[in-house]
Amino acid sequence: MAKGNIVTGLDIGTHSIKALVAQRKGKEWEVLSYAEVPSFGLRKGAVVNIEETSKNVQMIMAGIEKDCNRRIGSVNVNIGGSHLYVTPSDGIISVSRADQRISAEDVERVKQATKAINIPHNEDVLDVFVREYIIDDQKGIKQPEGLTGIRLEAKVLLLCYFQPYFTNLTQAVLSAKLQINDLVPSPLAAAKAVLTPQQKELGVALIDIGAATTSLAVFEEGELIHLAVFPIGSANITNDIAIGLKTEVAIAESIKKQHGTCMFAKTEKDRAAQAKKKIEVFDKSSSLNFTKRNLVDIIEPRVAEILELIQKELKKIGRQELLPGGIVLTGGGAKIPRIKDLAKETLKLACEIGTPQGIMGLQDDPALATVAGLALGGVDSGEEEGMMEGARKFGSVLRKIFKAFKP
Repeated sequence: MAKGNIVTGLDIGTHSIKALVAQRKGKEWEVLSYAEVPSFGLRKGAVVNIEETSKNVQMIMAGIEKDCNRRIGSVNVNIGGSHLYVTPSDGIISVSRADQRISAEDVERVKQATKAINIPHNEDVLDVFVREYIIDDQKGIKQPEGLTGIRLEAKVLLLCYFQPYFTNLTQAVLSAKLQINDLVPSPLAAAKAVLTPQQKELGVALIDIGAATTSLAVFEEGELIHLAVFPIGSANITNDIAIGLKTEVAIAESIKKQHGTCMFAKTEKDRAAQAKKKIEVFDKSSSLNFTKRNLVDIIEPRVAEILELIQKELKKIGRQELLPGGIVLTGGGAKIPRIKDLAKETLKLACEIGTPQGIMGLQDDPALATVAGLALGGVDSGEEEGMMEGARKFGSVLRKIFKAFKP
């Protein structure tokens, strides 16, 4: 992943594919090359057409390689889609050493024990997020290795996925003649780029609004405590505009970007002026006339629906209105004007727009959060060298698993 102090993130999304190559400069990272191409072959964040996706990946990587004048052989890739979910689990083992000192092997064994659960056919566990270890009924332990005890227990979140989509994604990347260093859930990659350790310690919810999905990742005491992906995103807003204004999707997308907003202005005078404001949009053969009120009446209900799904999910885990670090909105959908105000009003928490940090020369754009997080390492804990080593190990496993698919 870090050969020659170069890292590459590949964000394969429903609307577009983004690639970012970053290079270390002293203690900082800076953009060496960035590119984006339209995406075809995905549905609701999951790869459904391997050949089309692979072709698009090859296209963007060819441009990246030409731009930075070097061969890119391996990447960190995101995995997205509403097939991703977490489920709580726990495991318990007896400590193996005679002196009762807990070893790294014991820690690995108890994590493996947490995977012994019944999950639906064609699903599997992608990763294990430990919430706490318990040694002989002593709770709240984060690092058990080296401590002593008779019994070791782990309480975890298992991140699960639908195997065919996982296979489609990895096969598409491998077919593009790339190795996979790390495969990271999109919201966790975005969290790496936009959340601070202080926010994750206090308790924070990241809402990543993509084109076809909206992801929620909740952190507390520095750890992931919940993750969910909903099959609704900013493309649904575009489709609503196209239907409501009886226009083409491409024109609706342009209207959303140029004139869209979630709410009217704060003052009554400004609200009245906005409601009456006439907007005229021209296409090749005709013009389209509507008011700001028409647009708000279309956009606000769909954004409110997304936020209500988030609220229900937070209530399910007992964190409704109880996150001191508040809400961080990111992804392309976070660029809709006044979405922050609507989120604050709906979720009753402090809210901010999250843009990628840690890479010099990168645009201050929430749509780049996932690809930036992938380039930065794509994980949410550990020192940099440890993160890179973990990625290399996982990449080795992936290459063994999918060697049969490689052309």
